[in-house]
Amino acid sequence: MIIKSQTELATYKKATQLSKEILSQLREAIKPGVYPIELDILAGELCKKNGVRSSFKGVVSGHLTYGFNSCISVNDEILHGIPSDKRKIQAGDLVKIDFGIIYQGFYTDHCFTVGVGSISAEDQKLLEIGREAVLNAVKLAKPGNTAGDLGFAMHNTSYKAGFDTLKQYVGHGIGKSLHENPEIPAFGKPGAGAKLEKNMIICVECQVVTGDDRVYIENNGWTVKTKDSGKGVMFEYMVRVDKKPEILTPTQDWPLTV
Repeated sequence: MIIKSQTELATYKKATQLSKEILSQLREAIKPGVYPIELDILAGELCKKNGVRSSFKGVVSGHLTYGFNSCISVNDEILHGIPSDKRKIQAGDLVKIDFGIIYQGFYTDHCFTVGVGSISAEDQKLLEIGREAVLNAVKLAKPGNTAGDLGFAMHNTSYKAGFDTLKQYVGHGIGKSLHENPEIPAFGKPGAGAKLEKNMIICVECQVVTGDDRVYIENNGWTVKTKDSGKGVMFEYMVRVDKKPEILTPTQDWPLTV
Protein backbone atom coordinates (compact mmCIF):
# COMPACT_ATOMS: atom_id res chain seq x y z
CA MET A 1 0.00 0.00 0.00
CA ILE A 2 0.95 3.63 -0.27
CA ILE A 3 0.57 5.70 2.90
CA LYS A 4 -1.69 8.66 2.17
CA SER A 5 -1.73 10.61 5.45
CA GLN A 6 0.20 11.22 8.65
CA THR A 7 -2.65 9.61 10.60
CA GLU A 8 -2.35 6.46 8.51
CA LEU A 9 1.41 6.41 9.00
CA ALA A 10 1.09 6.90 12.77
CA THR A 11 -1.34 3.98 13.00
CA TYR A 12 0.93 1.76 10.94
CA LYS A 13 3.93 2.68 13.09
CA LYS A 14 1.95 1.68 16.17
CA ALA A 15 1.26 -1.66 14.51
CA THR A 16 4.90 -2.27 13.63
CA GLN A 17 6.12 -1.22 17.08
CA LEU A 18 3.72 -3.61 18.77
CA SER A 19 4.70 -6.38 16.37
CA LYS A 20 8.37 -5.76 17.09
CA GLU A 21 7.78 -5.90 20.85
CA ILE A 22 6.09 -9.29 20.53
CA LEU A 23 8.85 -10.58 18.26
CA SER A 24 11.43 -9.41 20.80
CA GLN A 25 9.75 -11.44 23.53
CA LEU A 26 9.74 -14.49 21.26
CA ARG A 27 13.45 -13.99 20.68
CA GLU A 28 14.12 -13.87 24.41
CA ALA A 29 12.32 -17.21 24.80
CA ILE A 30 14.62 -19.06 22.37
CA LYS A 31 16.71 -21.47 24.44
CA PRO A 32 18.06 -25.00 24.15
CA GLY A 33 15.39 -27.46 25.28
CA VAL A 34 12.44 -25.35 24.12
CA TYR A 35 10.10 -26.75 21.49
CA PRO A 36 9.26 -24.35 18.63
CA ILE A 37 5.56 -24.96 19.32
CA GLU A 38 6.07 -23.42 22.77
CA LEU A 39 7.28 -20.23 21.11
CA ASP A 40 4.24 -20.24 18.84
CA ILE A 41 1.90 -20.68 21.80
CA LEU A 42 3.64 -17.72 23.45
CA ALA A 43 3.08 -15.70 20.27
CA GLY A 44 -0.63 -16.44 20.49
CA GLU A 45 -0.76 -15.45 24.15
CA LEU A 46 1.04 -12.17 23.44
CA CYS A 47 -1.32 -11.39 20.57
CA LYS A 48 -4.30 -11.97 22.84
CA LYS A 49 -2.77 -9.88 25.62
CA ASN A 50 -2.27 -6.96 23.22
CA GLY A 51 -5.66 -7.26 21.56
CA VAL A 52 -4.35 -8.16 18.11
CA ARG A 53 -4.45 -11.17 15.79
CA SER A 54 -1.64 -13.02 14.09
CA SER A 55 -1.41 -12.10 10.42
CA PHE A 56 -0.37 -15.67 9.59
CA LYS A 57 -3.02 -17.77 11.32
CA GLY A 58 -5.78 -18.56 8.86
CA VAL A 59 -3.74 -17.82 5.72
CA VAL A 60 -5.00 -20.02 2.88
CA SER A 61 -2.69 -21.63 0.32
CA GLY A 62 -4.46 -23.92 -2.12
CA HIS A 63 -6.54 -26.31 -0.04
CA LEU A 64 -4.51 -25.67 3.13
CA THR A 65 -5.19 -23.21 5.94
CA TYR A 66 -2.30 -22.22 8.19
CA GLY A 67 -3.09 -22.99 11.81
CA PHE A 68 -0.27 -21.31 13.70
CA ASN A 69 0.63 -17.80 14.86
CA SER A 70 4.15 -17.82 13.46
CA CYS A 71 6.50 -19.68 11.17
CA ILE A 72 9.49 -21.16 12.98
CA SER A 73 12.14 -22.75 10.77
CA VAL A 74 15.31 -24.44 12.06
CA ASN A 75 18.57 -25.10 10.19
CA ASP A 76 17.71 -26.58 6.75
CA GLU A 77 14.09 -25.52 7.19
CA ILE A 78 14.35 -22.23 5.34
CA LEU A 79 10.90 -20.67 5.67
CA HIS A 80 7.22 -21.32 6.38
CA GLY A 81 8.23 -23.81 9.05
CA ILE A 82 5.36 -25.27 11.07
CA PRO A 83 6.38 -24.89 14.75
CA SER A 84 7.55 -28.34 15.80
CA ASP A 85 6.38 -30.26 18.85
CA LYS A 86 8.77 -33.11 18.03
CA ARG A 87 12.29 -31.63 18.14
CA LYS A 88 13.63 -29.32 20.82
CA ILE A 89 15.82 -26.37 19.93
CA GLN A 90 19.47 -27.27 20.45
CA ALA A 91 22.72 -25.38 20.87
CA GLY A 92 24.20 -24.71 17.44
CA ASP A 93 20.82 -24.34 15.73
CA LEU A 94 19.90 -21.51 13.40
CA VAL A 95 16.35 -20.49 14.32
CA LYS A 96 14.21 -18.29 12.09
CA ILE A 97 11.00 -16.72 13.42
CA ASP A 98 8.66 -15.11 10.89
CA PHE A 99 5.76 -13.27 12.51
CA GLY A 100 3.22 -10.52 12.05
CA ILE A 101 0.01 -9.06 13.44
CA ILE A 102 -3.16 -7.36 12.30
CA TYR A 103 -3.68 -4.04 14.10
CA GLN A 104 -6.65 -1.84 13.19
CA GLY A 105 -6.70 -3.42 9.74
CA PHE A 106 -2.98 -3.00 9.08
CA TYR A 107 -0.80 -6.08 8.53
CA THR A 108 2.79 -6.53 9.67
CA ASP A 109 5.31 -9.16 8.59
CA HIS A 110 8.95 -9.48 9.63
CA CYS A 111 11.56 -12.15 10.30
CA PHE A 112 14.89 -12.61 12.05
CA THR A 113 17.36 -15.47 12.45
CA VAL A 114 19.55 -16.23 15.45
CA GLY A 115 22.20 -18.78 16.27
CA VAL A 116 21.63 -20.63 19.53
CA GLY A 117 24.62 -20.75 21.85
CA SER A 118 27.97 -21.57 20.27
CA ILE A 119 27.77 -21.77 16.47
CA SER A 120 30.27 -22.54 13.72
CA ALA A 121 32.27 -19.86 11.93
CA GLU A 122 30.39 -20.63 8.70
CA ASP A 123 27.02 -20.21 10.43
CA GLN A 124 28.18 -16.90 11.91
CA LYS A 125 29.22 -15.71 8.45
CA LEU A 126 25.89 -16.89 7.00
CA LEU A 127 24.00 -14.86 9.62
CA GLU A 128 26.06 -11.76 8.97
CA ILE A 129 25.77 -11.98 5.18
CA GLY A 130 22.05 -12.75 5.32
CA ARG A 131 21.37 -9.62 7.31
CA GLU A 132 23.78 -7.52 5.25
CA ALA A 133 22.14 -8.63 2.00
CA VAL A 134 18.72 -7.40 3.08
CA LEU A 135 20.05 -4.16 4.56
CA ASN A 136 21.92 -3.43 1.32
CA ALA A 137 18.60 -3.75 -0.49
CA VAL A 138 16.80 -1.60 2.08
CA LYS A 139 19.20 1.26 1.31
CA LEU A 140 17.86 1.22 -2.25
CA ALA A 141 14.17 1.41 -1.27
CA LYS A 142 13.84 4.89 -2.74
CA PRO A 143 11.25 6.39 -5.10
CA GLY A 144 12.12 5.59 -8.71
CA ASN A 145 14.29 2.59 -7.93
CA THR A 146 13.02 -0.83 -8.95
CA ALA A 147 12.44 -4.26 -7.47
CA GLY A 148 15.32 -5.45 -9.64
CA ASP A 149 17.67 -2.97 -7.98
CA LEU A 150 16.86 -4.45 -4.58
CA GLY A 151 16.95 -8.04 -5.80
CA PHE A 152 20.33 -7.58 -7.45
CA ALA A 153 21.75 -6.14 -4.23
CA MET A 154 20.54 -9.11 -2.17
CA HIS A 155 21.80 -11.77 -4.57
CA ASN A 156 25.09 -10.01 -5.29
CA THR A 157 25.89 -9.60 -1.60
CA SER A 158 25.16 -13.27 -0.93
CA TYR A 159 26.88 -14.65 -4.03
CA LYS A 160 30.12 -12.73 -3.47
CA ALA A 161 30.31 -14.28 0.00
CA GLY A 162 29.92 -17.81 -1.37
CA PHE A 163 26.21 -18.23 -0.65
CA ASP A 164 23.04 -18.14 -2.71
CA THR A 165 19.49 -16.83 -2.41
CA LEU A 166 16.20 -18.63 -2.94
CA LYS A 167 14.49 -17.58 -6.14
CA GLN A 168 10.99 -19.02 -5.59
CA TYR A 169 10.02 -16.80 -2.64
CA VAL A 170 9.80 -13.03 -2.78
CA GLY A 171 9.46 -9.87 -0.77
CA HIS A 172 6.27 -7.95 -1.31
CA GLY A 173 4.12 -4.96 -0.66
CA ILE A 174 1.98 -5.02 2.47
CA GLY A 175 -0.86 -2.97 3.94
CA LYS A 176 -4.50 -3.90 4.33
CA SER A 177 -3.56 -7.46 3.33
CA LEU A 178 -0.49 -9.58 4.02
CA HIS A 179 0.80 -9.80 0.46
CA GLU A 180 0.36 -6.94 -1.98
CA ASN A 181 2.20 -5.68 -5.05
CA PRO A 182 4.98 -5.20 -5.87
CA GLU A 183 6.85 -8.50 -5.74
CA ILE A 184 10.51 -8.11 -4.77
CA PRO A 185 12.57 -11.22 -5.57
CA ALA A 186 15.97 -11.80 -3.94
CA PHE A 187 17.64 -11.62 -7.34
CA GLY A 188 17.21 -9.49 -10.44
CA LYS A 189 18.65 -6.98 -12.84
CA PRO A 190 19.16 -3.31 -11.93
CA GLY A 191 16.40 -1.22 -13.45
CA ALA A 192 14.08 -4.19 -13.99
CA GLY A 193 10.81 -4.95 -12.26
CA ALA A 194 8.24 -2.76 -10.55
CA LYS A 195 9.15 0.84 -9.81
CA LEU A 196 8.96 1.92 -6.16
CA GLU A 197 6.86 4.91 -5.15
CA LYS A 198 7.17 7.34 -2.24
CA ASN A 199 5.45 6.12 0.95
CA MET A 200 4.96 2.62 -0.42
CA ILE A 201 5.19 0.01 2.35
CA ILE A 202 7.19 -3.05 1.36
CA CYS A 203 8.65 -6.14 3.00
CA VAL A 204 12.26 -6.59 1.94
CA GLU A 205 13.23 -10.19 2.59
CA CYS A 206 15.81 -12.73 1.58
CA GLN A 207 16.54 -16.38 2.29
CA VAL A 208 20.27 -17.08 2.05
CA VAL A 209 21.54 -20.68 1.88
CA THR A 210 24.96 -22.28 2.19
CA GLY A 211 24.75 -24.50 -0.88
CA ASP A 212 22.25 -25.42 -3.57
CA ASP A 213 19.26 -23.09 -3.82
CA ARG A 214 16.89 -25.93 -4.73
CA VAL A 215 14.21 -26.60 -2.14
CA TYR A 216 11.20 -28.82 -1.53
CA ILE A 217 8.06 -28.60 0.59
CA GLU A 218 7.55 -31.17 3.32
CA ASN A 219 4.45 -33.37 3.43
CA ASN A 220 2.79 -30.90 5.84
CA GLY A 221 2.34 -28.63 2.83
CA TRP A 222 4.17 -25.65 4.34
CA THR A 223 7.73 -26.18 5.57
CA VAL A 224 10.33 -25.37 2.90
CA LYS A 225 13.65 -27.25 3.18
CA THR A 226 16.83 -27.33 1.13
CA LYS A 227 17.29 -30.42 -1.03
CA ASP A 228 20.96 -30.70 -0.05
CA SER A 229 20.18 -30.22 3.68
CA GLY A 230 22.23 -27.03 3.71
CA LYS A 231 21.42 -24.47 6.38
CA GLY A 232 19.80 -21.15 5.64
CA VAL A 233 18.88 -17.84 7.23
CA MET A 234 16.10 -15.36 6.59
CA PHE A 235 15.78 -11.69 7.41
CA GLU A 236 12.84 -9.46 6.60
CA TYR A 237 12.19 -5.79 7.32
CA MET A 238 9.14 -3.66 6.68
CA VAL A 239 10.23 -0.47 4.94
CA ARG A 240 8.62 2.82 3.97
CA VAL A 241 9.95 3.92 0.60
CA ASP A 242 11.43 7.43 0.73
CA LYS A 243 14.59 9.35 -0.18
CA LYS A 244 15.87 8.05 3.15
CA PRO A 245 14.19 4.63 3.47
CA GLU A 246 12.60 4.06 6.87
CA ILE A 247 12.71 0.62 8.50
CA LEU A 248 9.42 0.28 10.36
CA THR A 249 10.49 -2.95 12.09
CA PRO A 250 13.99 -1.97 13.24
CA THR A 251 15.42 -5.27 14.44
CA GLN A 252 18.65 -4.93 12.46
CA ASP A 253 20.73 -4.23 15.58
CA TRP A 254 19.58 -7.32 17.46
CA PRO A 255 22.49 -9.65 18.32
CA LEU A 256 22.81 -12.58 15.93
CA THR A 257 23.11 -15.17 18.70
CA VAL A 258 21.18 -15.94 21.89
